[in-house]
Amino acid sequence: MAGLNVNKAEFIKSAASPEQFIRSSMPSVVFAGKSNVGKSSVINRLLNRKNFARVGASPGKTIHVNYFCIDEKLYFVDLPGYGYAKVSQSERARWGRLMEAFFARPDLIDLGVMIVDARHKPTADDVTMAQWFKAADCALVVVANKLDKLKKSEIQPNLALIRETLELPEDVLLIPFSAEKGLGRENLLAQIVNLI
Repeated sequence: MAGLNVNKAEFIKSAASPEQFIRSSMPSVVFAGKSNVGKSSVINRLLNRKNFARVGASPGKTIHVNYFCIDEKLYFVDLPGYGYAKVSQSERARWGRLMEAFFARPDLIDLGVMIVDARHKPTADDVTMAQWFKAADCALVVVANKLDKLKKSEIQPNLALIRETLELPEDVLLIPFSAEKGLGRENLLAQIVNLI
């Protein structure tokens, strides 16, 4: 991909509190999604790596805000997955506070990449996350992952349902994606490269 060498990627740090968030002149691409939606797999597919962003055997493994520097030109920011039932109440509350602090600083987000499951109607948590991104007034792209699990005839109706449920404005790109097969990768990368 011209302009960005995705093979030059390094893990920088995990932020467990707002004081640890990175403030930088480099643009930040912020990834959010439900615990089991394949967020790490999408990041790994973008970077052509197998296990760069840890793929947890059990969902809900990303409990901090993880920062990756890509080609010394931008950050990938991996937010903790949400909506996972097996997390304690206190852990969920901690997660909520961390996210509220993060989204209270719109200067931390240049592009939001929200990942949803192409097979299902977005959950209430997905709707909330979409509202947070919209409130942050950043550019937003929604990625409908697991496209390879759908029949051809299901794709358009499902994408329409996602757009409607998340109340996405017309100018928000909804990218059909398969981390498994690589579908949608170039389209998403093109949005990211626009930031540099």
